[in-house]
Formats: sequence, C-alpha cells, structure tokens
Amino acid sequence: MTTPPTMKIYAALGATDLRKGFDGLSALALSVVGHDTSTGHLFLFLNRSRTQLRALFWDGTGLCVFSKRLASGTFELPAADAAARSVEIDAETLSMILAGIELGSVRRRKRFRMAA
Repeated sequence: MTTPPTMKIYAALGATDLRKGFDGLSALALSVVGHDTSTGHLFLFLNRSRTQLRALFWDGTGLCVFSKRLASGTFELPAADAAARSVEIDAETLSMILAGIELGSVRRRKRFRMAA
C-alpha cells in the first residue's frame, strides 16, 4: 500500500467492534486517536482476536474503508506504553503489519531522516 509522505498513520491499540461503519469508525478516530478523519490521515482498527483489520481515511471527496481478514495468524501492532490508546506508525511498518511480519524480530538499519 502506497501512502503520500504527508499522510500520518495511526493505529488504535484496543480492540474495536468492526461492525461499525463509516460514522462509528470516524467517532473512534476522534475519541481514541484524537484526530478528525478530514485531516487525510489513515486510521487502523483491529478486532479483539486481531484477525481482522479496518483502515479508514478521507481521500478528499469522502471516507474510504478498507478491510483485511486473515485466513490464519494474527496482526501485530508495535509496542507502546501501557497508557497509550493509539500509536503512530510509518508506511513501512504498515506494510509489514499487512504482510504478517513479526515486528519484534525486525532490525532496521540506520538511515537518514529529515527532521520534521
């Protein structure tokens, strides 16, 4: 999945009832992550068993929801402090999550990153 460099990606850390539609997920993006969906950022939500993922984002004309359900295995999110309700991830981490790569075993080599 390719994302523009200006798009931030936020993952809700708690379990989400994925029967929620556009409005329910938008409300969760605001209450859990703290950002409105009209910002153009991407919001990820997982079900309790971490076998399903929903991504919500505003494409400039309306809300889009993408879903993925695994046939086997589970999705893994990066570690965060116990009090955190969400975590910001980069596009590379999103790709690894969707591909089923174990995030704890990944070792990233040092790269230059422009300060924001």
